[in-house]
Amino acid sequence: MGQSYSAAPQVILMGLDSAGKSTLLARLLTGEVMETSPTIGFNVGTLDLDKKTSLTVWDVGGQKCMRPNWRYYLDDCKALVFVVDSSDRARMPEAQKALKKVLSDEKLRGIPLMVLANKKDLAGSMTIREISNQLDLQAHSDRLWEVQACSALRGLGLQQAFFSVNKLIKKS
Repeated sequence: MGQSYSAAPQVILMGLDSAGKSTLLARLLTGEVMETSPTIGFNVGTLDLDKKTSLTVWDVGGQKCMRPNWRYYLDDCKALVFVVDSSDRARMPEAQKALKKVLSDEKLRGIPLMVLANKKDLAGSMTIREISNQLDLQAHSDRLWEVQACSALRGLGLQQAFFSVNKLIKKS
């Protein structure tokens, strides 16, 4: 994957299976909710933020068997967007371990991180602070990072999150 498809900065969308990555990307690109199935490999699309700014967003499959392949998508990555299901407390330790492993890759040194707390529309979803603590984000003082709540299903917070991702890329 060494060459990029466009001049737009590449953003990698990662997270555990069923976190809502494909739903999120489809909603961003089409404005609609689409039926998705588990991603084998990746989905990619160009997100236009405004007339002059776009991002190429790669949505990479999150099943356990796919995670060893995540490192192959990191070339030319300008920001990592890690999506968590904020209503699934039981899987936060697994998400923390997966995030820590991918961030340890040399290719991501100094690359900004955006954690999207998806499914905020569900009852009992965790707060931003809880997610930040569960993922041990304070340990990543060597990089710019942010956490934002969103709902891919309802389209809430998605545009704002990717404007923030663009700002993080410019700061890094």
